[in-house]
Amino acid sequence: MLSVVQGIMNLGAAVMLPIVMCILCLIFRMGIGKSVRAGLMIGIGFSGLVMVINALMATVEPAIGYYRGLQGGGFTTVDVGWAAVGAASWAAPFAAPAVLIIVVINIIMIALKWTNVLNVDIWNYIHFLIPGSMTYALTGNLWIGLGIVLVLAVITLLLAQVIAPYWQEYYGLEGTTCSTLSFISFAWPFGILLNRLIDRIPGLRKIDLSMEKVGARLGFFGDPAFIGVIVGVFLGLLTRRGWQGVLTMGIGIAAALVLLPRMVSVMMEGLSIVGDGAQEFMKRHLGKDRELNIGMDIALALGDPAAITTTVLMIPLSIVFAFIIPNMTYFPVGVLTNIVYMVPLISLAGKGNLFRTVTISALFLFIVEWLANIFAPEATAMMSTMGVDVNGMVTDAYFGFSLPNVIIATLHQIFG
Repeated sequence: MLSVVQGIMNLGAAVMLPIVMCILCLIFRMGIGKSVRAGLMIGIGFSGLVMVINALMATVEPAIGYYRGLQGGGFTTVDVGWAAVGAASWAAPFAAPAVLIIVVINIIMIALKWTNVLNVDIWNYIHFLIPGSMTYALTGNLWIGLGIVLVLAVITLLLAQVIAPYWQEYYGLEGTTCSTLSFISFAWPFGILLNRLIDRIPGLRKIDLSMEKVGARLGFFGDPAFIGVIVGVFLGLLTRRGWQGVLTMGIGIAAALVLLPRMVSVMMEGLSIVGDGAQEFMKRHLGKDRELNIGMDIALALGDPAAITTTVLMIPLSIVFAFIIPNMTYFPVGVLTNIVYMVPLISLAGKGNLFRTVTISALFLFIVEWLANIFAPEATAMMSTMGVDVNGMVTDAYFGFSLPNVIIATLHQIFG
């Protein structure tokens, strides 16, 4: 059963989304033609989103490679990257049945009016499975590990419902919400808390560098495309690229800033059809006052110019942190590929204020790297128990930006 589930998950969101959404539309009685078109538009939009994100990461890869070359012999822990940790979590003995149980729980909660979120973000169930797998590794108890997974699935639905109106207002993604647990449980509340703190500091609270206002004041020079070029050129010069590399990085980042919102708009063309059908279905069967929000991947928020600009600025800063965090044992190369997903909800919390997004993201990134360093023993125990051949200590940003991981690892270190 696990191999079947893993095979389906390996299809990825670009393939799974059209299928899942088409099935949903048929359940909502929207007709075959309309259902297929909605599914295809969502799949095409998400595929475009993934391609642009991959192009962005390829653009900054030379910079990442430059920093990778700075790694010295003083770092004894290996940053294995999120993909390895996510894949390892599927080796948990409860992984396959957990998927089915989570889906059933979601349907029951909607029927009982405990939530209005339908979480179709199945490929991100790793955000439940990783903490559950770590719990299983640390306690040796399969049932506790499965219990953690199911509890987190429920918490995700509740948090996704809370964030929905803010998500929809800021990103314009009507009928959707973010259900990527790690970020709605940590990055978003962290951003809200720090924004409230800034609001209490005279001077700082008046600084507003939102991309829209910058663009309005600077005209072309405030356009996301031009800002992308400047940020890319800055990163290229900082990492000692040749003039060709500097220009390539500038154009690549500018392209991402322009294309990501457009890919999201293509995806929303299909999602709006699903959303309308979902609302009509809910009114017919569960009452006129019921609405349904579709839980989606954090990737849907990557079209935000403030988030992408901040992401690029955080790349060199994350390396600086590696040399100033006390007793740092790993070089955060894997962290660099996670920054793009950490920032969007911090930008949401700051309503696109670039000053606040950059400031809070920097502090959040510092904390993530620090925690990932502290919890390397727990990360290593999880990877080993899941059958990964580990030589020495390993860690990953998941053990810093996932609040469930942080809580479980902290309890383990306190009570052992």
